[in-house]
Amino acid sequence: MDARDDRGADDAGIPDDEGYVPTTTHAEWGAGSPRLRITRDDDRAEYAIESDLVRIGSADDSDLRLADTEPLHATITHDERDEYVLELHGEGEMNASPGTDATHGGARTETLRTGARFTAGPWTLVFAREEFADHGRPYGGREGGEYSDQPVQPPRPDYSDGPQREPRTDA
Repeated sequence: MDARDDRGADDAGIPDDEGYVPTTTHAEWGAGSPRLRITRDDDRAEYAIESDLVRIGSADDSDLRLADTEPLHATITHDERDEYVLELHGEGEMNASPGTDATHGGARTETLRTGARFTAGPWTLVFAREEFADHGRPYGGREGGEYSDQPVQPPRPDYSDGPQREPRTDA
């Protein structure tokens, strides 16, 4: 028998009627230096995600221009829950099966967590975000006591007042 909290969630934080609901870290909006590590053959680069929409492709107006990809190959959207969501528009591979819990709707979308890998043409892109801000890691991951006895976390902060980005200090 499960113990339920006031949201109807069991000990793992999963409400009966909502399916998978990830825990949160309570980090500031956009915290954790979200970025993409990009590789192709011997090329290596890092792209800091500093806007709420990143267009990836070969078009001149792409935020991240990659040769040998579709004009609009993929987008990454920073959503209202402070998650970064990948949508592939061109051919490529993703970590997650789109039907998996914790992914956003759509046949070619994935909620990005640190280490999530996807491809665009000949390029491999890996998402990274500091562990304390990665919402897929309860209580800030290992830094916050992951694997210890963890009660259900309080609800995620209300980000409805709009983005409250912390100034970047890791230029």
